[in-house]
Amino acid sequence: MVASATIEDVAREAQVSVATVSRALRGLPNVAPSTRAKVLGAAKRLHYIADPTAVRLAGGRRLALGLVVPMLGQWFYSRLYSGIEAVATLNGYDVLPFAISGASGTDRFMERLPYRKRVDGLIVADVPFASAQFDRVVDTGEPVVTLGMLVDGTWGVAVDNVAVGRTAVEYLLGLGHRRIAVIGGLEDDPFHFSIPLERYRGYRESLEEAGIEPDPKLSVPGHFSADGGAEAMHVLLERSRPPTAVFACSDEMAIGAMQVARDAGLRVPEDLSVLGVDGHDLSAYVGLTTIEQDVAGQGERVAQLLLDRLRRGDDPGEDVHIVRPTRLVVRRTTGPPPADGAHDLAASGS
Repeated sequence: MVASATIEDVAREAQVSVATVSRALRGLPNVAPSTRAKVLGAAKRLHYIADPTAVRLAGGRRLALGLVVPMLGQWFYSRLYSGIEAVATLNGYDVLPFAISGASGTDRFMERLPYRKRVDGLIVADVPFASAQFDRVVDTGEPVVTLGMLVDGTWGVAVDNVAVGRTAVEYLLGLGHRRIAVIGGLEDDPFHFSIPLERYRGYRESLEEAGIEPDPKLSVPGHFSADGGAEAMHVLLERSRPPTAVFACSDEMAIGAMQVARDAGLRVPEDLSVLGVDGHDLSAYVGLTTIEQDVAGQGERVAQLLLDRLRRGDDPGEDVHIVRPTRLVVRRTTGPPPADGAHDLAASGS
């Protein structure tokens, strides 16, 4: 018996994303007529049928997937949600998001476990539950997959964030920079995010391998927002020896930092290089060099992984751990360091 085509098969055949296939097949706007025709043609050739009952098990299905995230307002999580929702909808599922805000939010979530009896499976994205907390989430019985971290005994999708930090810093070192700052996560982080810690580890390892002792004064929290990146850049420019390059752990922080640098009279990249992470929608428009990751694609993949896990029932088999690729995209915000003294003069003029 020939296996039925999946939405991912259609996406590959049409050479578009799963989210685009979802929008085209549902007749939603923001799909070019030529793209819609290409998707419909691919679905017809592959005999693809979106079957809302395809992943049901016998009885009791709620046709809802839960998504636990630290917050929903940030660009990353909205893009992630769009990818998850695209795959879920075409398979007849709704997505119920549960946002956790700080340590108290985690405690409230653990007290209530609000997803119980409401979802068929759960995606835990970047939520750093303590080991005992995560075990309790799993023990409620709904299949769980993770995004952003890989946990033994659980299926998951992640990127190598240590490698992200190393790629960024090694590129800046290759341009000749030696005073490289990092704008990272939250100060006194209530979430204990592993992502900024892992990116900082890659930053530190690359500097040390180059014979450079990391300067703690060049590591500043940026709260994963444009405003936080701006505040961090103000702090860095007040240092007696400001950096010649900044590695921001998100594009939003990089954009905020870049604006403050320019307001202070610095030229980017002639006086200061700035590099971000994510591949934000705006990064290409502002010419930002970034470590790009396919955020919506991660959402699509982790949603499909959960549906695959649901099909396995009580026998999940071996762990499925998927490491998604990232890539350096070089644009206009990075270049060689300034001549001696040029950067300090510009910074002192602020």
